[in-house]
Amino acid sequence: MKDEEYMALAIEMARRTKGQTSPNPLVGAVVVKNNEIVGLGAHLKAGEPHAEVHAIRMAGEKAKEATIYVTLEPCNHHGKTPPCTELIIKSGIRRVVIASVDPNPLVSGGGIKRLREAGITVDIGILSKEAEALNDIFFHYISTKRPYVTLKSAVSLDGKTATITGESRWITGEKARLDVHRLRHEHDAILVGVGTVIKDNPSLTVRLPEGGKNPIRIILDSHLKTPIDSNVVNDSMADTWIITAEKPAEVLSAPFLSKPNVKIISMEQKKIEIPSLLDFLGKQGITSLFVEGGSKVNGSFIESKMVNQIIMYIAPKIIGGALAPTAIGGDGFKRMIDILPLTINSVETIGEDLKIVAVNAEEKSSCSRE
Repeated sequence: MKDEEYMALAIEMARRTKGQTSPNPLVGAVVVKNNEIVGLGAHLKAGEPHAEVHAIRMAGEKAKEATIYVTLEPCNHHGKTPPCTELIIKSGIRRVVIASVDPNPLVSGGGIKRLREAGITVDIGILSKEAEALNDIFFHYISTKRPYVTLKSAVSLDGKTATITGESRWITGEKARLDVHRLRHEHDAILVGVGTVIKDNPSLTVRLPEGGKNPIRIILDSHLKTPIDSNVVNDSMADTWIITAEKPAEVLSAPFLSKPNVKIISMEQKKIEIPSLLDFLGKQGITSLFVEGGSKVNGSFIESKMVNQIIMYIAPKIIGGALAPTAIGGDGFKRMIDILPLTINSVETIGEDLKIVAVNAEEKSSCSRE
């Protein structure tokens, strides 16, 4: 096998852990000796051993004089775990192949420098594009201290999210809806407006056949209209953060004091501003935010230009009606020069529906590990 094939295996192992390593990045590692794979590993959870540790432990004595393929530059600092560079050196590995260099200025190149100082051959950039794509969320969070925002919507072929009477179940098919639950599992938090809670009383949880991790539920509710009997308040399946505007949180919290999973948070603004909201969520350690709002909430995020990724499911249906709701509301942009620039990443068919993934064309990133 070639370097690219071993690195592709490391990348695939890392990809399989998506949704469970936050706030850390996805990392995979493969140890090879005499064209034989002798160790495999992936980082499984923050605070637990890194991918290199798992792979080297599996290889055991066979790691001596071997090559390790790792999707991200090995760490060279003490965080929640010891430096991986020291373990690599101690194991006797003679060559390290790295897909993606850590671009965080605080740590960038430190691991590579330490390995080379120890006489180990280091090659960089094998399948770098594929490896970097794994960690868009974490790279963005490290560089901006704000969560990576994915806005998702499901529309008919003519761009409607419901009929003129508000009926929206179901625009897309079962396979597309299952894909949405997978995306929920992969994000730290899910966000909707209070209008969605009042109208649909959703649970905003993950319902995958094999189970999954429920994200924190964030409700934008300027005037605290969230019903006390709503699912997000009562089911205790995940924490719920209700974000209000002007009034102090302690004044508003009284009706919810008996709900241990509910937190009332006031932004102390006349209205909830998206930049301030994302700054706050970033400070709480939310690295990724899945927006499933209605037209108004979606419009606010688009107008802020703080959406990193848009996922649109398009059903082969025509709803019609000039007043039927669409995915993006708000005032909109007045000039084409002001619009949010996007790059289409992928187009695929899921069941009978079409899934389009587009990313913010101006997005830049950086990364680090603990």
